[in-house]
Amino acid sequence: MLWVMQFSGFFSAAMIMIVLSPSLQSFPPAEAIRSSHLDRLPVTTVADRYSFRRAPVFRNVDECSSSDDPKTGVCDPSLVHVAITLDYEYLRGSIAAVHSIMQHSKCPENIFFHFLVSEMKMDSIVRSTFPKLKFKVYFFDPEIVKNLISTSVRQALEQPLNYARNYLADLLEPCVARVIYLDSDLVVVDDITQLWSTDLSSRTIGAPEYCHANFTKYFTGRFWTDRRFSSVFQGRRPCYFNTGVMVIDLIRWRRVGYTKRIERWMEIQKTERIYELGSLPPFLLVFAGHVAPIEHRWNQHGLGGDNVNGSCRNLHSGPVSLLHWSGSGKPWLRLDSRRPCPLDAIWAPYDLYGHTL
Repeated sequence: MLWVMQFSGFFSAAMIMIVLSPSLQSFPPAEAIRSSHLDRLPVTTVADRYSFRRAPVFRNVDECSSSDDPKTGVCDPSLVHVAITLDYEYLRGSIAAVHSIMQHSKCPENIFFHFLVSEMKMDSIVRSTFPKLKFKVYFFDPEIVKNLISTSVRQALEQPLNYARNYLADLLEPCVARVIYLDSDLVVVDDITQLWSTDLSSRTIGAPEYCHANFTKYFTGRFWTDRRFSSVFQGRRPCYFNTGVMVIDLIRWRRVGYTKRIERWMEIQKTERIYELGSLPPFLLVFAGHVAPIEHRWNQHGLGGDNVNGSCRNLHSGPVSLLHWSGSGKPWLRLDSRRPCPLDAIWAPYDLYGHTL
């Protein structure tokens, strides 16, 4: 794994042991951190004080193909499209994710980022950090989902921007036929064009599936005992998949109208309480059993662990192309607390955070 060699000498020995020995079980616990220091600051103050070091300029290798016509813009057929949300609480993670993607791409100038925001002034932060980055910022109005969101087991899952992924087909330009959606709490340690080239066949989305997981736990007893709801899976073999890493065929999505189907389940949830977990269950209801499988290397998820108990998680067995800190514990908060989990050291080299003096 060549990417391990890019880490500093301080982390190298520890990281090689972690990557080569994913079955280790003796990680020390991380301190529980229930909220970010940003939560206590008004948005205007955060925008003024929350800044990042400038990333290096990343260039294509010689064999990269690209259009020389500046008029094509976002519609350039050679582009790889990546969508990520930007909000102040997770901004540090989003910037690290972008940095990791660019650093490991052979054709970084062919990547176009679509940033979904519900706060303004994000474009200046991105531009100052990545001066040559190809990107566009899209405002996602929280009012769109205000009356559709129900309470969840974690308050963070109730944030409107979590539901922006449902509306990518509406927000992005019609010429964008495919997009990779990524959460803000991950880093990519492989060339993302490999993920981009996923064969979706007749499916609308592709994602790593986990068919060994207990699928029933993602819905309430009321859901499973009421045939009006549970019959949705009849004739399907539904498996859990994590919506933080998805390849989406936007043409097919628009044609079938999947946004409306997801919204319909959210409306049912408001009155029937058929699940507890925010934006994930509606995706499972619509797509589980109809997902193009992607190698698990592209979503080594769950690294955030159970932050209330302060637990650390290991890598799953097998190769690694993407590490995902899904769960309550975020690497930047644990590193700042000086009680990180071992795998947080993999995230650290991509962190560009720095206060303005």
